[in-house]
Amino acid sequence: MWQRIQTLYLLISAVLAAVLLFGTAYQVADPDGLRTVSYFQLQKPYFAILLCILAFLIVLALVVYKSRILQFRLAVLSAFIALGMQIWLAYMYFTFDGAVFKWTAVFPLVIFICNMLAARGCFQDQMMVESAYRVRERRKRKKK
Repeated sequence: MWQRIQTLYLLISAVLAAVLLFGTAYQVADPDGLRTVSYFQLQKPYFAILLCILAFLIVLALVVYKSRILQFRLAVLSAFIALGMQIWLAYMYFTFDGAVFKWTAVFPLVIFICNMLAARGCFQDQMMVESAYRVRERRKRKKK
């Protein structure tokens, strides 16, 4: 499991999703202007729910390493969820006044890139296994 490169990419994605879940991507000033409020956890719980789903899919892709096709599909699905979250953050960046974005706001983009690289690794592994299977089948037919 750990010798495959896609496991490393999925692990990086899982850590970034957990950091984003428990951290903040941007903050909005209070009406009094005295303190800042973490926006995701208090006023937009559906973003936190989407992050939980994303983290679950990434961890599930890490666990099902024996089924390369399922791991590939989970990596692609979580990559597109992360891309959607990044588009959503970009929309908020351009529409909200007074919002202060942190450097963690680019984590969904990094998660997207890591998950696509992991999916590519899963696909390459699957193609290698299928080609080895074809070679074995040819050798069996030649012996007969």
